[in-house]
Amino acid sequence: MQSLAEYRAAIASRHRIEEQVALAQLLPLARSTSAEQPRVEETTRSLLEALRRHPDAGLVERFMREYALSSEEGIALLSLAEAYLRVPDPHTANLLIQDKVQMGDWASHGRRAPSAVVNTATFGLILTKTLTAPGAGALRGLIARMGEPFVRMGVAAAMQLMGGQFVLGRTIDEALARARREGAICSFDMLGEAAFTAADARRYFEAYEGAIEAVGTAASQDAPLSKRHSVSIKLSALHPRYEAGQAERAVRELSAAVITLAKRAKRHGIGLTIDAEEADRLEMSLDIIAAVAADPALAGWDGLGMAIQAYQKRAMGVIEWADALGAATGRRIQVRLVKGAYWDTEIKHAQEEGLDGYPVYTRKEATDVSYLACARRMLAAENIAPAFATHNALTVASLMTWAGNRDDIEFQRLHGMGEPLYAEALKDGRHQVRVYAPVGGYRDLLAYLVRRLLENGANSSFVHQIGDTSRDIDALATDPVALVEANGGAPNPIISMPADLFGAERLNSEGTDLSDREVLRALEARVVATAPEDRRAGPLIGGQEAAGAATPVVNPANPDDVVGEVVDATPDQVRVAIERASRAAPAWAALPVEERAACLERAADLLEKEKEAFFALAVREAGKCLPDTVAEVREAVDFCRYYAAQARRLLVTHVLPGPTGECNEMRLSGRGVFACISPWNFPLAIFLGQVTAALVAGNAVIAKPAPQTPLIAARAVRLLHRAGVPGDVLQLLPGGADVGAALVADRRVSGVAFTGSTGAAKRIARSILDDDLRPIAPLVAETGGINAMIVDSTALPEQVVADVIDSAFRSAGQRCSALRLLCLQEDVADGILEMLQGAMAELKLGDPALASTDVGPLIDEAARGRVQGYIDANAARVIASLPTDDAPGGHFVGPTIIRLDTPEELTTEVFGPVLHVVTWKAGELEALVDRINANGYGLTMGLHSRLASAMDIVRARAKVGNLYVNRSTIGAVVGVQPFGGEGLSGTGFKAGGPHYLLRFVTERAISIDTTSAGGNAALFSAEVPAAMA
Repeated sequence: MQSLAEYRAAIASRHRIEEQVALAQLLPLARSTSAEQPRVEETTRSLLEALRRHPDAGLVERFMREYALSSEEGIALLSLAEAYLRVPDPHTANLLIQDKVQMGDWASHGRRAPSAVVNTATFGLILTKTLTAPGAGALRGLIARMGEPFVRMGVAAAMQLMGGQFVLGRTIDEALARARREGAICSFDMLGEAAFTAADARRYFEAYEGAIEAVGTAASQDAPLSKRHSVSIKLSALHPRYEAGQAERAVRELSAAVITLAKRAKRHGIGLTIDAEEADRLEMSLDIIAAVAADPALAGWDGLGMAIQAYQKRAMGVIEWADALGAATGRRIQVRLVKGAYWDTEIKHAQEEGLDGYPVYTRKEATDVSYLACARRMLAAENIAPAFATHNALTVASLMTWAGNRDDIEFQRLHGMGEPLYAEALKDGRHQVRVYAPVGGYRDLLAYLVRRLLENGANSSFVHQIGDTSRDIDALATDPVALVEANGGAPNPIISMPADLFGAERLNSEGTDLSDREVLRALEARVVATAPEDRRAGPLIGGQEAAGAATPVVNPANPDDVVGEVVDATPDQVRVAIERASRAAPAWAALPVEERAACLERAADLLEKEKEAFFALAVREAGKCLPDTVAEVREAVDFCRYYAAQARRLLVTHVLPGPTGECNEMRLSGRGVFACISPWNFPLAIFLGQVTAALVAGNAVIAKPAPQTPLIAARAVRLLHRAGVPGDVLQLLPGGADVGAALVADRRVSGVAFTGSTGAAKRIARSILDDDLRPIAPLVAETGGINAMIVDSTALPEQVVADVIDSAFRSAGQRCSALRLLCLQEDVADGILEMLQGAMAELKLGDPALASTDVGPLIDEAARGRVQGYIDANAARVIASLPTDDAPGGHFVGPTIIRLDTPEELTTEVFGPVLHVVTWKAGELEALVDRINANGYGLTMGLHSRLASAMDIVRARAKVGNLYVNRSTIGAVVGVQPFGGEGLSGTGFKAGGPHYLLRFVTERAISIDTTSAGGNAALFSAEVPAAMA
């Protein structure tokens, strides 16, 4: 008999198993036997025919049938439903209505739907579009303005009506009363987003306590547990840091909270089910469920429940573990099997993180097969009380057939959906249906509503397809087992594997799954030590390290920790390096571009192979937290592969058009010697980005890393040498500003790539231009910015707060793209600021080698002194600041929020975890953008809004290199979001973009007269026209 630990290991092994392998294991369980198949087919067809005849589909289902999410109108309704009820000010509400209603061709739906309610709503949308159309005539405009309050009232009523179809009651008492009137058995879910603050978590905990108390008090003491209402809880609502990096704290505190709720549920004799959430939270949830099941005070209580998502490849393993847990703790665990509601999020997350596969299936029929296989396993489990949440007729028919005469299984449906299906399927009364019933105010409904609409309104969903009368019933009744067998279990070809995200051009960089506890433990152990070969950096000239007096390199989180030592370059070594590079440059430029590109690709492979050594250096030398170290190495890999691919595309002979008798070509050649001067905040990614671009373009390179981070640069240079770059073609000169000044002042240096402050970039430019005898060398400069984010009242506060925390405080604010100025529409400013301060209070400062650390140190004492001095000088305006008590030894500054009156008050970039906040009035968006532009910087800007019109305004007016909408302002991906600014923030072509390599080459046009030998042989050999014959 397997132990629970062995079951958990089996779950982990299936996390991102190949889809074909997983399905091959599931198909035997999902397939109906020859005896079962005829009954399944008969029942399925009977249900489908009844559903097609059924006139009583709910209002939301009728709307979804008319307005599919594949249509502009469906998207418009979804967008309006998601945002409207949270908008407090009339001006923005009017804009939102106009914005979304103008998207749709509502007239094409007029009188088409079989529902009078839907047709009436469609007429209202047609009228609203007419009245809100931009550029309307004077009379229509007057009518529109007079009617604006009534339009808003109508839209609000419609949104509340739609919300009412999904919410059983605004309070638990209201929901209980309605359930009693309707004779429904429910699992009540208290609506709300995940907790971002401790206050959020307390509020949700109290709401769950109140729900358990109310449901328990109302429960009939004569009814068995299965016939009583139950309560569902979301773990993310009960803790503000329910995430892998905080697993130890989250599991401990959540276990205690859930045990308290479970004891209350046991006392009242009702069930308590833990909902399933994102895949990277699964392991933590199982820890918590195991802790609750093992609590002695809960012995003998069969009310503990859990939801399991069939779209996860680990689902079968979780079911087997739940059965074993029930046996070990002497109970039947209530298991609710669901398809899963975060599929799109899981796909995108795996692609963004460069994982080795997906935790979920990529085809709908694969998920359906998994659901059926898991259901059969649940039916066979002695220690599981099975509940099947589905709106799919074939699934219901299969389970009813497989269950035979059993009467202890339960079906579940969402409130507002699936009622006609179960009215038909369960009319014999043998099985019961439980209604998953959200409870809460309409403002709390938004995220849940959108998720349900996406889940059930998508073209592939059964709910959508059953309402499409053009679809044949036989197609709806197709067994998913047959579909999977037909395609061999292959993954969806439309969804690229994360590694293949960029197609044939290049591989995506390999990620590291920091939600995997074993990976995280191994990484924490690895980064505390530096390999002996990485403990010294010195001038690398001609491939040989020069000797000299060394100075220590220390850990910014703990200055007593000496990471290694560095030997700075001398003036003589600078001259020698330039001389050797000048001699080597022509031969390197003459190499075929394919050979230079291949060096970069070999370097990318080596970086991935040796990534843990770079992780250790990034943590100990640069003070980077673990997620940032992973991202840093991935970005460096992406630069190598992207520039290799771009070089093959750009650095070829371009044949140009011209008259007969001529050959015209354009060739791109390296400029000679490039000096690459990189910063400490991205000591590997920016360092290698500059170096590899210059190298693949055909230049010899002399690299000068920041004086704070020479060790990681030295390892990177040695790696490039091993990848095939000659020692004279790439040389390293550690040192301070004097080494950089000597490099850029030398006439033999044909170009400079620099990332750093605007002031330093200007000094370099003057150094190049002040020498009248020197050729004008290009300066490729990426400098800082006063980066702003604009938030209007349509934005989702939780999303805003998450992105602000990430943008302003990740990497301790030491990114040139970091958010410095948050501009909140005054109508929502107080609520967002309160949530932001609460979320900031949950951040943990400390040792960057620990997965639990959110904010690491500033790079050195000088940086800490500058930032802390600025905060002290503005102490009267500080509205929140995180103390550094938990991180006393290093160069730490706590995240800080400073309130300003106007954007103009922020005149300099504060390079640390300092966020400034201003407010703005609705209707002044254009003026606000212009005021931000006036500071002269132009690196990044963020916008949080659901208004397409706001996006258009900011896109047209913002003078920035990178504009980010409804996301954070950091984390630009090579080749996806090319990065670089304008104005005071940069000199042009973006790093990681399709034009960047052009800054490192010179263009040479060649024109050859091919008739110089005495005639145009090519023309004479051409076919003679008939007129000349």
